[in-house]
Amino acid sequence: MGPGPITADPRVLRAMSAALVGQYDPVMTGYMAETQALYREVFRTGNAATLLVDGTSRAGIEAALVSLIEPGDRVLVPIFGRFGFLLQEIAARCGAEVHTIEREWGEVFPPEQVIAALDEVRPKLLALVHGDTSTTLAQPLAEIGAACRERGILFYTDVTASLGGNEFAADAWGVDAATAGLQKCLAGPSGSSPITLSDRAVAVIEARKSIEAGIRDDDSQVLAQPIRSNYFDLGQILDYWGEKRLNHHTEATSMLYAARECARLLAEEGMAAAVARHALHGGAMAAGLTGLGLELFGDQAHRMNNVIGVVIPAGVDGEAVRGALLADYAIEIGTSFGPLHGRIWRIGVMGYNARRDAVLTTLAALEQVLRRAGAAVPSGGGVDAALAHYGARA
Repeated sequence: MGPGPITADPRVLRAMSAALVGQYDPVMTGYMAETQALYREVFRTGNAATLLVDGTSRAGIEAALVSLIEPGDRVLVPIFGRFGFLLQEIAARCGAEVHTIEREWGEVFPPEQVIAALDEVRPKLLALVHGDTSTTLAQPLAEIGAACRERGILFYTDVTASLGGNEFAADAWGVDAATAGLQKCLAGPSGSSPITLSDRAVAVIEARKSIEAGIRDDDSQVLAQPIRSNYFDLGQILDYWGEKRLNHHTEATSMLYAARECARLLAEEGMAAAVARHALHGGAMAAGLTGLGLELFGDQAHRMNNVIGVVIPAGVDGEAVRGALLADYAIEIGTSFGPLHGRIWRIGVMGYNARRDAVLTTLAALEQVLRRAGAAVPSGGGVDAALAHYGARA
């Protein structure tokens, strides 16, 4: 019940146990095409360039940025938590001229502040986290995406922590590139990064494409200054997933099975229903934590549905509580990073664990551990408040 990775759905684990097939077996290429179609539903996009990057969610982030950014490009990164700093770090390593604006951890940006920075910096690319698990907050994006389109600025967003459990609409919000991971609301293991790219983003990548020696033909484009990563070169990866089936790398077969099943689960449930489920159970967890007399962290108007930050009570050893929950109840919750390390716990309600029983069991166990730690908590306060939340929405 931490901020991710979470318990994978049993269907996903079963899918991963299927026999391996060759990367150009018709079954394999058929699964690849099916996975692309499924993730168009998940991202809510019509982008043809919707596929997987082999690697954890950070692999998708790096593939998007290294493929879109040329050395010297101006990039704007608004930072409201740890993962904004990650985007800054990766963009700088791509050779970008990086400009940042910051909000205190626990707040998000008013859209007009980001739009004003766009006008001041005039970047080629805006890189912005949607849901930052370090602070548990989700940044509103729709107005920002529209502003980027009006100004001809590419818009990349990291939706690793939010996709599948919070409202996200790539096309409607004017997003040019978005990347995710399986290990949170998608209910899978870490190791595959879904990505979607608009036609505008693909045009930038295609102009930078340079086919490596050994697999190029007479018509292949070769540049003196190619994309600076081979493995994360989306120009070649797009050809691998496209009709050319360029032999760029060997697809991680079991992770493809996992990613496909994650998307199948969401497609069967329906994206609106999945978001509503996360909102219901995340809201019940938040209500239960408040019922225990705990203080929720951050701007609750912009809290993600799937992860709740809670201030560690004064006089309580936060790490001892986490350790007791894990040792005595086999329940994991998280702490946070940087200025929030040791100040808050982060409790996830996402993917397969966005369930009533998981919420109630966690609250009951946390009450017992807090009491043993010396905290004065109302008897049954957490479970009662969560049940009241469920009852009010029954």
